[in-house]
Amino acid sequence: MQLLLFWRFGFHFFSVIDRTQITPPEAGRQDCQNLPGLFIRVYLGYPGDLCAIKNMNKYLHWNRKNISDFSELNISSLYDEGYVFTRRGKGVMDQTRSIRIDLEQFEMSSENKRILRKTEEVKLKIESLPYSDYHWSIGKLAKDFYDEKFGNGTFSANKVRELLVTDESNFNRLFIYKGDTGDVIAYSICYENESIIHYSYPFYALGLMPYVSMGMGMMLRAICYAKDNGKKYIYLGSAQRSTDTYKFQFKGLEWFSGSDWKDDFGELKEILSK
Repeated sequence: MQLLLFWRFGFHFFSVIDRTQITPPEAGRQDCQNLPGLFIRVYLGYPGDLCAIKNMNKYLHWNRKNISDFSELNISSLYDEGYVFTRRGKGVMDQTRSIRIDLEQFEMSSENKRILRKTEEVKLKIESLPYSDYHWSIGKLAKDFYDEKFGNGTFSANKVRELLVTDESNFNRLFIYKGDTGDVIAYSICYENESIIHYSYPFYALGLMPYVSMGMGMMLRAICYAKDNGKKYIYLGSAQRSTDTYKFQFKGLEWFSGSDWKDDFGELKEILSK
């Protein structure tokens, strides 16, 4: 089936593409509303579905697999080859410029310790997924966080709910962070097995937190948990933008080049600066 693409500011013919080359939006129509900046609106032919592809940017991946073997051995092996779980669908893994810490090499730096002191009231609790205590406010918190940080439609409340309460999720842990009053103030959606943790999709209430460096404090607590529980690696997402250099401060850090793991972050900074 062919599709017509139109510019946002007027229905001018742009091009014709094949529907089979487009993936429907992950979380429905609400992901496609009011996106700022230049983008293209695509009618997919799905009932009521009008989505926006903002700036035509794509998540960096060299290869993609859809696995059916969910054994810990197979998953850990694929992570070692640069693949990571995604939210695209059950079993979908992308090979990307992954970042990980070799926890045998990890030691707390003075800056790491300073961040933990700044957030010393924050406590980490870990729940298994599916999460039985899910409330709609969790999805809203995530949506608001990603809208503010990365633009409208980045991560919908519906997709968050899918990851947390259904069997369609690749992730099996919810990292829950509580403040000094005992109230939940932040979350991260993660994957854990006996040898690795994939720390991913953190979110919290921007502008309402009394804690300085909350995001880094959350990540450090996940790293400490992984090390204390005998994991070999903790994966911290990928390096795609110049702003991702905040992840480079940890001892034992490595990045996947597409063929092997490297620890030369001067080279990676040069790549990201282009």
